[in-house]
Amino acid sequence: MATSSADYRLSFPHMGNYHIPMCTLSSMLDCEIMVAPKMTRRTLELGVRHSPEFVCIPFKYNLGNFIETLDAGANLLVQAGGGCRFGFYAEVQEEILRSLGYEFDMIRLVGDFDLRKYYQDLRRINPKLSFRGALHHYRLAARQTRALDAVEDFMRKRSGFEAEPGSFDAVHERFLRELGPTPSIAEAAALEERTLAELAALPVEMPVDALRVGVVGELYVLMEPFSNFFVERELAKRGVEVHRFVTVSDMLSHAGPKGSAHLRELIEDAGPYLKYHVGAHGTESVAMTRRLMQAGFDGVLHLKPFGCMPEVNAMAALQRLSRDNTFPVLFFSYDGQTSETGVRTRLEAFCDMLRMRKRAGVSAATNMEVPA
Repeated sequence: MATSSADYRLSFPHMGNYHIPMCTLSSMLDCEIMVAPKMTRRTLELGVRHSPEFVCIPFKYNLGNFIETLDAGANLLVQAGGGCRFGFYAEVQEEILRSLGYEFDMIRLVGDFDLRKYYQDLRRINPKLSFRGALHHYRLAARQTRALDAVEDFMRKRSGFEAEPGSFDAVHERFLRELGPTPSIAEAAALEERTLAELAALPVEMPVDALRVGVVGELYVLMEPFSNFFVERELAKRGVEVHRFVTVSDMLSHAGPKGSAHLRELIEDAGPYLKYHVGAHGTESVAMTRRLMQAGFDGVLHLKPFGCMPEVNAMAALQRLSRDNTFPVLFFSYDGQTSETGVRTRLEAFCDMLRMRKRAGVSAATNMEVPA
């Protein structure tokens, strides 16, 4: 459609704060980058209105984001895919958007993002792009992602115990402002180290018997807080140490040839509850829940979009694991009709129940070590 990179205005769906490294990655195309507006109820309503009724809710959020940015002037969209029905998002969304009259180009990143696979496609947008330049952008974006995930992991574990309300958020917001402009891998690493030290220095009031809860499930609903009604923040408000293992950094670390070995390890850790890979992150949901149970965690939240088949398959194993070990697992399934009030009410009751169990000395702990 456009004749040169300068004619393009690129956009992509929101997912947590990953738009920061995504902007770094997209800058290799030397075109205007339009960050989609943060998720709102309108985003979901737009997506629901124009999506197939029973498609999973991440599809609807993504489609709503695309409509918002196309209306604002974007003409080049980026969509990833792989693992489950996510692999077909780009084709279906492109057909829907074109049927609505939008004109645009789309970059589809299906499966592992291998620069060698997509380099020629990227050069069609920016003919001046060298492979060395593309590799620099990719490595910098990957390092920014690692910094982002490390800082937000620390936040999940400690922010619920801050002695000064808002102190963790203030450091986090400053970190997000400084992360995008980092020009080198070394500076991104230095920013991570500096921010973690600053967070560690903040005063906390953490009881020795603080609740520890893991969060597992489908990747988008885990990583886009608006889509799950900010359950991690709600847990922190209730004085809970939160652990989540599905991040973009984790996905990158197990991409390519390393993925097979990682999958075998997950199936082994899932023990008697799974014998085969159930797709996407469903196997990881079971394996991580069993690891957390054996490490003495107090409970687990399982989050999924309504109708997500890999996580539906995982649920049967998780329910049996929970019954066999009297280990609390709370299931949340999200669609366009999910009530935020209902989620918060169930979450509060779950935390109350965990505290009663802890006071009564009920535990499923063994000596298995939980990942950092």
